[in-house]
Amino acid sequence: MSQVKSEVDTRPSAQSEGLFERAKRVLPSGYTRDLAAVKPFPRYADHGEGCWITDVDGNRIIDFVNNFASQIHGHAHPAVADVIAKQAYRITSTIMPSDWEVKLAELLRERIPSVEQVRFMNSGTEANIVATKVARCFTGKTKIAKMEGGYHGQYDLLEGSYQPTPDKWGPVETPTTVANNPGTPQSLLDELVLLPLNNLGATRDILRARANEIAAVFIDPFRLQLGLVQPDPAFLEMLREETERLGILLIFDEVLSLRISRSGTQGKRGIVPDLTTMGKIIGGGLPVGGLGGREDIMSTLGVEASPKVKHSGTFTGNPMSMAAGYTSMSLLDEAAFAGLDARGEQLREGFRKIQADLGIPGQVLGEASFSVFLPWGEPIRNYRDLFQAMRGGLGEGILAIQSKLLARGVLTLRGGFIGSTPMTADHIDFTLAAMKDALSEIHSS
Repeated sequence: MSQVKSEVDTRPSAQSEGLFERAKRVLPSGYTRDLAAVKPFPRYADHGEGCWITDVDGNRIIDFVNNFASQIHGHAHPAVADVIAKQAYRITSTIMPSDWEVKLAELLRERIPSVEQVRFMNSGTEANIVATKVARCFTGKTKIAKMEGGYHGQYDLLEGSYQPTPDKWGPVETPTTVANNPGTPQSLLDELVLLPLNNLGATRDILRARANEIAAVFIDPFRLQLGLVQPDPAFLEMLREETERLGILLIFDEVLSLRISRSGTQGKRGIVPDLTTMGKIIGGGLPVGGLGGREDIMSTLGVEASPKVKHSGTFTGNPMSMAAGYTSMSLLDEAAFAGLDARGEQLREGFRKIQADLGIPGQVLGEASFSVFLPWGEPIRNYRDLFQAMRGGLGEGILAIQSKLLARGVLTLRGGFIGSTPMTADHIDFTLAAMKDALSEIHSS
């Protein structure tokens, strides 16, 4: 029996409900970010420790969201908390560089195959914006290509066709670019080229036909749509071969997927892009972004470069994020990744057993510290497959499981389970017991 089962207590949520009523008066719909929205109101966090969060009502919940994969060591890791506290007494931000940014850049260069030089910024979105500017400067071309349904932050160019609907998405082999937000100018959308994920022939044809226009191809090499759709290895290999041959930069968005191994997804897949965008885990829980890549490409950011990409920012490379990031990344040694991998595999094996025992259709996906349980039997190979599945009941199924798990003290998002180093076999056993209870309740009603 799990040693952590008694640690969860689901109390009434009066404090959270009261805070939400106040929030609705001062925040649009009561929220600061859309993906935090839940009905009828969210739980408000009070504090965290290890893989647990305690809300303002005293409910202690195991955290499998980890702030969208950024908290790889969970909450309040002593070494990370200590360096943040000490750095706050030294200096929080300054125009002058600090030794922390040098140390973090050296660590990333040593680990990530594509990284020869690094430029830091404040978010994954900003990293992808700067990568776009660098690619255009280096190649002399203006158009950017990405996968239909791909997410690369909240920049209207790269947001195009993140979640288009069937009435607008056009032919499957030549998708139509659709604005993600009202008011996005058509002139900007005209600079985006969409590629159909995992369709090797159609994607190759588009790249060859438009090679003189396309500066770069963006892709998350691990999974699109917050982890629900995986690029085939053969598709990634084709992208590497074609972009290299055609003079197009290949950009891996590893903002989320850098946690897949010590050398990121690119190291695990054995495919080296020209540029890599980073964020989340490289900041140790504080805001951060990073762009790394070949020295000749990164030189466009040099002070004396010509042509030059201009980039700065008030909090860029701030010593708080750099100190936390370096400390957190240093803790991620081979043993830490082995532990993450083991707990992830334990979780996935447990899900498969529950699914077989209960006779429930579905699929268990993921690798390393990222796992997904989808109550859907059909394969999902691209955004359109995912959209149709969501319309066909997958969305409701995911939300039902998410709600039942939260009632049992397990916090998840969109079917995903993102692990952290404090998690033990007992935490996974507790989660599996909660999942079995949740699925049994859903399928008996």
